[in-house]
Amino acid sequence: MKKIIFGIFAHPDDEAFGPSGALLKATRQGDELHLITFTNGDAGTNPDNIPDLGSARLEEWKRAGELMSAKTMHFLGYKDGSLSNTILLEATQKITEIVRSITESADEDHEVEFMTMDLNGITGHIDHIVAARTACLVFYRLKATNSRFRRIRLACWPKEAFPVINTDWIFMEPGRSKEEIDETIDARNLQDELKAIIETHHTQRHDGENFLAWQGSDLGLCYFLVKS
Repeated sequence: MKKIIFGIFAHPDDEAFGPSGALLKATRQGDELHLITFTNGDAGTNPDNIPDLGSARLEEWKRAGELMSAKTMHFLGYKDGSLSNTILLEATQKITEIVRSITESADEDHEVEFMTMDLNGITGHIDHIVAARTACLVFYRLKATNSRFRRIRLACWPKEAFPVINTDWIFMEPGRSKEEIDETIDARNLQDELKAIIETHHTQRHDGENFLAWQGSDLGLCYFLVKS
């Protein structure tokens, strides 16, 4: 059965530096992808001293979305680094409207699935945490009255990759144990395409290069906690 997938993330590269393999594999299989970003990433690195980094990053995000075959892309308009409980509730309304508009006009036999980050934000970034919790709130509210909403997948990393607490930047929890991880998607056959998606985020190339070097031959392996 074909699925409608909503990828809900805090920043314009969160979809790429992590679950892009699963998203690309899904669209290659015929699933419909809609991407949502809370912020334009204007607090990210700016090695080229671009005057309007946020606009540049949104353009990079749009190109990445095109490479993933995203059907629609939605920027919620929040400032990078500003997400909070108040914004969580406000964004819940915005995302609910987007999701309802898309799903109500889609074929009724299409299942609906959300994808976001682990509720711990993976790196511990508050924006990641707020985006993930907002996605869960929207999902469970809509699921309560609509059986088409089948599951939400939370992108995570295994404990083998991050075995201990990391305090080099902010508080980052260890990765998830094998027992906690519910699903592993193998999209390593799409590595050339995934590399192109990651490199689309040119302003964040330092993070992208580090991610590619860290992943190596495992680029395309994606791990999820799955909630229904």
